Amino acid sequence: MSLLKQVAHNTSSQIIGKIISTFLGLFAIAMMTRYLGVEKFGWYITTISFLSFIGILIDFGMTPVTAQMLGENKFDKTKLFNNLLTFRFFSALFFLSIAPLFAIFFPYPHEVKVAIAFTAISFFAIALNQVFIGFLQEKLKMQIQATGEIISRLILVIGLFLAIYNQAQFLTLMWIIILGSISYTFSLYLYIRKQTKINFEFNKNIWLSIITKMWPITIGVIFNVIYLRGDVLLLSYFKAQTEVSIYGAAYRVIDIVTQTAMMIMGVMLPLLANSWAQNNKEEFKSRYQLAFDAMMIISMPMFIGLFLLSHELIILVAGEKFFVSGYALQILSIATLGVFLGGIFGHLAVAINLQKKVMWIYITNAFITLTGYMIFIPKYGMYGAAWMTVFSEFYTGIMLVWFIKKKLMTKLNLNLFFKILLSSLVMGIFIIFTKKLPVLLVIVLSALVYFLSLIATKALSRDNIKDLLTLKK
Repeated sequence: MSLLKQVAHNTSSQIIGKIISTFLGLFAIAMMTRYLGVEKFGWYITTISFLSFIGILIDFGMTPVTAQMLGENKFDKTKLFNNLLTFRFFSALFFLSIAPLFAIFFPYPHEVKVAIAFTAISFFAIALNQVFIGFLQEKLKMQIQATGEIISRLILVIGLFLAIYNQAQFLTLMWIIILGSISYTFSLYLYIRKQTKINFEFNKNIWLSIITKMWPITIGVIFNVIYLRGDVLLLSYFKAQTEVSIYGAAYRVIDIVTQTAMMIMGVMLPLLANSWAQNNKEEFKSRYQLAFDAMMIISMPMFIGLFLLSHELIILVAGEKFFVSGYALQILSIATLGVFLGGIFGHLAVAINLQKKVMWIYITNAFITLTGYMIFIPKYGMYGAAWMTVFSEFYTGIMLVWFIKKKLMTKLNLNLFFKILLSSLVMGIFIIFTKKLPVLLVIVLSALVYFLSLIATKALSRDNIKDLLTLKK
C-alpha cells in the first residue's frame, strides 16, 4: 500500500467520524448556550477551562509518548502499554483528586466550585484516553477512536436533550458531560482489551524510559498550559461570567474544529518516529513532506472559512445572544494558523527526540504571554485575551519551524502548498459573494469549490483521488 493510502486508510474513517462528532459537538454547544443563557454558559466554560488547565498541566505528552515508544520496538509492546497505562492511571488519579481544592481560592459562584469537584471524573477518563489513543495511533486503528468519540457525543446530545426537556439544573447537565466522557473511554477499553492484555504493571526500566522520554514534554506542557488556558482562567478572575461566556463560545468552536486537522499529526507521529529510529532518511523525508501537505490541505480552508463566516457560525451554533462572540472567533481563527504550524513541528520534535532542545520556546512564550494577559485582559477583556492568544500561537509555531528546519536541514517542497493556498483563496472569494445564503449551504458549496479548485490546480491528482477512494490494504 502506498504511503498516502496507508495514512488515508487510517484517516478517512477518522475524517468522516470527526465530521460527525464535530457536528454533534457543535449541536451540544448550541443546546447548552440556548438553554443556559449567557451567564450560566459562562459557568460551564469556567468549569471546563479550570479543569482543562489542570488536565493539560498533567498531560505529560502521554499520547505522543505512547505512540512513539510503541513505534520504536525497544520493549515488549504489551508490557510497555501496561506500564504506560499504569503510570497514566495513578498520576491522573492523584492530581485530579486534589485539583478541586484549588478552586476554593477563586471568586467563582458556588455552583461552579461544585461542578469542578465532580467534573474532574470526566477529565480522569480523558486522561486515560491519552494512552488508549496512542496505542491506536501506533496500530493505525484510529477508526476505533472515531467510533468511540461518536458514541460519546451521541450520549451527550441525547442526554442534554432529555435534561433540557425536563428543565434540569446546571449541575445535572455537567453529570451528562461526565457520562459522555466515560462512555468514550469505556468504548476504547472494550476494543483494546481484545488486542492486548490490560493489567497494572510496574517495570523500573520501562518507567525510567517513560520519564526520560516524558519530562522534556512535561516541562514544555507546564509552560504551554499558561498560554493555552491562562486566557480563560484570568478572564474569569478579572471579568464577569457573562464575558467569559461570550469568549468561551468562540473558544469552544475553535477547539472542536481544530481537532480535525490536528489528528493528521497524531497519525503521522509513529510513522515519523519509526523512520527516524531506523535512520531511513528518504522515508522520513517523504513522511515529513506528507505530514505538512496533509495538514495544510485541511487547515488553510478551515482558517479562511472561520475568518469569513465567524458571526454566521456563532449565530448558528450559539444563537443571536452570542453575536458578539463572532468578533472573538474572527480573531481566534487567525491563531489557528499558528496552532497548525506548532502542531506539525511540535510533533516532529517528539518524533526526532528534540523535546529537550525546544523547551526554551515554550518557556519564553509562557512568560511573554502571561505578562501580556496580565496587562491586556484587565483593560481589554476578551479582546486582549484573543489577540494575546494569536501572538502566543504564532510565536510557538514560527519558532518551532525555525528551530526544527535548522536541525533537520531538510527542505520542504512548497509547490503543493501554493496550490492549496490558491484553492483556499478561490474558496474565500466564493464565500464573500455568497455570505447572504444560509450558512450551512455556504459551507457545503464552498467545500465543493475548494475540492474542484484542488483538482484544477492539480494539488490533487487522479492517482491521489483513486488512493483516497479505494483505501484497500
